[in-house]
Amino acid sequence: MMTEADYYAFFDDYLQDRLEAPVRQNLERRLAADPVLAERFADYQRLTGTLHAYGQRLRVSDKLRAIQAEIDAEQETTVETGRANMPVMRISRTEQWLREFWQGHRATMGVAASVAIMAVFATLLGLQWWNTRNITSPAGYAKLRLEVAQLKNAQKKDRRVMNQVINQIGATPPPVQGKFSGTGFALTSDGYIVTSYHVIQGADSVLIEGRDKQRFRAEPVFSDVAHDLTILRINDRRFNGFGRLPYTVKRRQAELGEKVYTLGYPREDQVYNDGSLSARSGFEGDTGFYQISIPVNPGNSGGPVLDDRGNLIGVISGRQMDVQSAAFATKSSYLARLVDSLSAANNPHVYNLPKQNQLTGQTRPQQLRKLQDFVFVVKVFE
Repeated sequence: MMTEADYYAFFDDYLQDRLEAPVRQNLERRLAADPVLAERFADYQRLTGTLHAYGQRLRVSDKLRAIQAEIDAEQETTVETGRANMPVMRISRTEQWLREFWQGHRATMGVAASVAIMAVFATLLGLQWWNTRNITSPAGYAKLRLEVAQLKNAQKKDRRVMNQVINQIGATPPPVQGKFSGTGFALTSDGYIVTSYHVIQGADSVLIEGRDKQRFRAEPVFSDVAHDLTILRINDRRFNGFGRLPYTVKRRQAELGEKVYTLGYPREDQVYNDGSLSARSGFEGDTGFYQISIPVNPGNSGGPVLDDRGNLIGVISGRQMDVQSAAFATKSSYLARLVDSLSAANNPHVYNLPKQNQLTGQTRPQQLRKLQDFVFVVKVFE
């Protein structure tokens, strides 16, 4: 059985024209006939495009450093020695102007170099979310990020209060209100969380809050905009792990008519809803999503969708505006594929997905008691 890395090596040989003609033709026929393989190939092209952009930015950064080093070296050269019988080095007006320009704009050039370096890290970590903050939903489709109506303070004050609350260890914190909120759930026991991309789109800072009102700073580490997924990482010295996750991520297609349920935060308290998987495709036939017959509301985005056995099958994304109970969820197979792709690309982050399911065979109330501590409010500050 081919692994994700095997597929990527095969696709790379194809794109680099290293395959023999019969093998190449056979692959092209399979890509045309097999939508799953075609989507895997498209994912590979998107991933390699990101890595190539990262390489290009690295080269730009190296050139900027080389230019600065050359100019620094030139400034140490004596322009005119002033000694008898020694040659005099003269510079052109153009070079003199360039040196004067450098002296007057050195700080600006340094900022430009810093921006280039920051762009390198932005590409490496996949934080493309601030570049696409104006992405809109298609007509008839409602994303379920909750805009908090009670927001009264200015943005800077919100962030200052948030930081004060987080740093008050042992104190009873006052409520902290972000501008938007959604739902997220634990991906690994060591602090990685999944939510919908549109929940954190345009965020300056993100706060994770559990059922026990404990709060942690979090940061996006990778986003899959096409499938409305973002992986967050808790970045807080007080965090010491979630413990063993009770559910597993389903990699196969869920069955039509399966009973499913979700747990999320359309309000301050956790809200449970159940229903069934009503279509294997999402809005306008998008095969990256399921349609589920569960009533969802703003704030549910990013919440987990589980089957009766406690397998994660999807992530709530949105709903059809004219049909109250027609909701859409990103398929869990795309989340698993995203994690596999990051691992295959030697990403610096390690994702240890849960391998044992503790919810199978439990009643629904028992499942919810085990699940509730792994589902969180995602509060967004802009």
